[in-house]
Amino acid sequence: MMHRPQREEFALKETYPHLGGGKISGDKLTSTYDLVEQMQYLYVRVVKAKDLPGKDVTGSCDPYVEVKLGNYVGFTRFFEKKSNPEWNQVFAFSKDRLQASLLEVTVKDKDFVKDDFIGKIFFDLNEIPKRVPPDSPLAPQWYRLEDRQGNKVKGELMLAVWMGTQADEAFPEAWHSDAAVVSGAEGLANIRSKVYLSPKLWYLRVNVIEAQDLQPGDKGRYPEVFVKATLGNQALRTRISQARGMNPMWNEDLMFVAAEPFEERLILSVEDRVAPNKDEVLGKCAIPLQYVDKRFDHKPVNSRWFNLEKHAIIEGEKKKETKFSSRIHMRICLEGGYHVLDESTHYSSDLRPTAKQLWKASIGVLELGILNAHGLMPMKTKDGRGTTDAYCVAKYGQKWVRTRTIIDSFAPKWNEQYTWEVFDPCTVITIGVFDNCHLHGGDKGGGAKDSKIGKVRIRLSTLETDRVYTHSYPLLVLHPNGVKKMGEIHLAVRFTCSSLLNMMHMYSRPLLPKMHYLHPLTVIQLDSLRHQATQIVSMWLGRAEPPLRKEVVEYMLDVGSHMWSMRRSKANFFRIMNVLGGLIAVGKWFDQICNWKNPITTVLIHILFIILVLYPELILPTIFLYLFLIGVWYYRWRPRHPPHMDTRLSHADSAHPDELDEEFDTFPTSRPSDIVRMRYDRLRSIAGRIQTVVGDLATQGERLQSLLSWRDPRATALFVIFCLVAAIVLYVTPFQVVALLAGFYILRHPRFRHKLPSVPLNFFRRLPARTDSML
Repeated sequence: MMHRPQREEFALKETYPHLGGGKISGDKLTSTYDLVEQMQYLYVRVVKAKDLPGKDVTGSCDPYVEVKLGNYVGFTRFFEKKSNPEWNQVFAFSKDRLQASLLEVTVKDKDFVKDDFIGKIFFDLNEIPKRVPPDSPLAPQWYRLEDRQGNKVKGELMLAVWMGTQADEAFPEAWHSDAAVVSGAEGLANIRSKVYLSPKLWYLRVNVIEAQDLQPGDKGRYPEVFVKATLGNQALRTRISQARGMNPMWNEDLMFVAAEPFEERLILSVEDRVAPNKDEVLGKCAIPLQYVDKRFDHKPVNSRWFNLEKHAIIEGEKKKETKFSSRIHMRICLEGGYHVLDESTHYSSDLRPTAKQLWKASIGVLELGILNAHGLMPMKTKDGRGTTDAYCVAKYGQKWVRTRTIIDSFAPKWNEQYTWEVFDPCTVITIGVFDNCHLHGGDKGGGAKDSKIGKVRIRLSTLETDRVYTHSYPLLVLHPNGVKKMGEIHLAVRFTCSSLLNMMHMYSRPLLPKMHYLHPLTVIQLDSLRHQATQIVSMWLGRAEPPLRKEVVEYMLDVGSHMWSMRRSKANFFRIMNVLGGLIAVGKWFDQICNWKNPITTVLIHILFIILVLYPELILPTIFLYLFLIGVWYYRWRPRHPPHMDTRLSHADSAHPDELDEEFDTFPTSRPSDIVRMRYDRLRSIAGRIQTVVGDLATQGERLQSLLSWRDPRATALFVIFCLVAAIVLYVTPFQVVALLAGFYILRHPRFRHKLPSVPLNFFRRLPARTDSML
């Protein structure tokens, strides 16, 4: 059962952009910016000035420079009382928006009332030289300042003016005419493009073995002791020790996620459950993670005794004298052999272990050109009209990139290119588009959030190597009122393979590092650790400048994708049906052959069957040859585009409004009780159906087990006797004869068939299952 194709507006479109200024020849790497369209900029580097005349009453000068081109004006910072200032600031004017043929550079003196004019320099745009990397940067020159009439005046200004592209090294830190409306240093920092690195994450294993010489407050009862371990905002506890005394034992593992550099200490407290909601601390110890052993395989690390103090120094508290010390016995290590999962396992971009020593060589390079977007929706209202300030974030491995923010545009052009090393082809790069809500000096109240416009995922293994893919991807977002197209993003992607042999070898290796298989973590542990890892990554990137905010990181990492959704459950059910559809189709085809619907095909199957029985050594070669021929036949219809989000497959375009409202509900729920009751009843009815299907599968398995278990003594006796007879018959009869008779019986003509079920099927259905023992 194939799903219907999705609507045209939600489909992927192949494009043919003018990449690398037309220099991209075949698949050859020609320049660092060959996957994006060239954007021309006029660059002005204002370096310094000398011998500026004093304009104030005091004879001093507070100079700054104004760079003006048409309607766009940029200013350097000003210096107080300095006649030889150094600015070293770069201004970039987009050639697409140039509205003048003259560039004016004016030096002014900052004043309370009106800034005084010191001198200016004019440049004709037709005379400005071009610079193309890898040419060296243009050397700045001294220019004499002129007055308004064009006469030379006192003072000189050092400048460099050139035409270049976004590949110029000056581009990332330049003041952009595109962002002329943004004010303040913080606002400007929030629109710059940046590369971020996730923190290096480790699993911390704390094996709590035992404690000795505890001193509970109440000596008249056996203490109920447990150990509570805290690392940052993660807190775990052991169960209450069964050994009721002053020397309790646990031998229990607690797992944490720790980020390098290790700023936080592991704090352990041994506590006594005095009353149901009251715990008495018997001792604490704080362990810096810098001194904890790191291990890269499953060899045990040495255990150590730690002294427990009644008042350990924690977060600068005062330490009090303790004359007698209890001890705790533990084995603590940082696990370098695991990959710390911080993404959804379906969309992992990195599968390497934490320890660098265990990394294999890279197999290639992934290059991404973020060209532009078009048809974006207005995301907020400013001055009574809708506006969008869009930027992109791309994540692969530990490297996150953020493009610059294009101010007030529904069709922003970024044309930025980024590169990642690839260690495994079965990984996914995620590209998200967001609306920047922190332009004017940031958000003072802290309540504004960057809105999500949409995201695209590309699995590297679906890309041909060394081919440039240029496609326009629809940005689809599910809202409480249905699926909505928020615009399209235009990307260029190339996956270059350094060693085909290494890459092919990757397909034979386990997906995760071997520690995940030798010492697997439980599903509950993995879920909890993934949650902690995403929180740490989110906090870390939120502290960068400009910050990658929590809502952005969580959207990119798919936090919350495990929550119940009627729509997703329905989609997964139809995916299973689609997979089983092939088997069902083969079953129907074979049934038609058995029932002689097409006599010619059935006769041909008889002939093939006789050949395979007489020459059984041909069975396996025939199967593999058939699979080879099918594979070659399907090559003509191989997918030409990277896969993209499918609204039909996701059942996003046919979801009921109430189902979507349930999906967007908070956890725990914030809906009124009558709606929750209705949803709960609906969930129970669906769960009841699932329960029935699972029960039916279990019943069939238990019937198979009961064939030999003597649960039904008569049925087992019949089966055992049948097995004995079958063994004797098969010993004395050649296998080919048995196979031919069985095959001819299965393929017999419909006139020799009965409508009633066969004897073996009747026998199997009468076998007992364990349903009788269910309450």
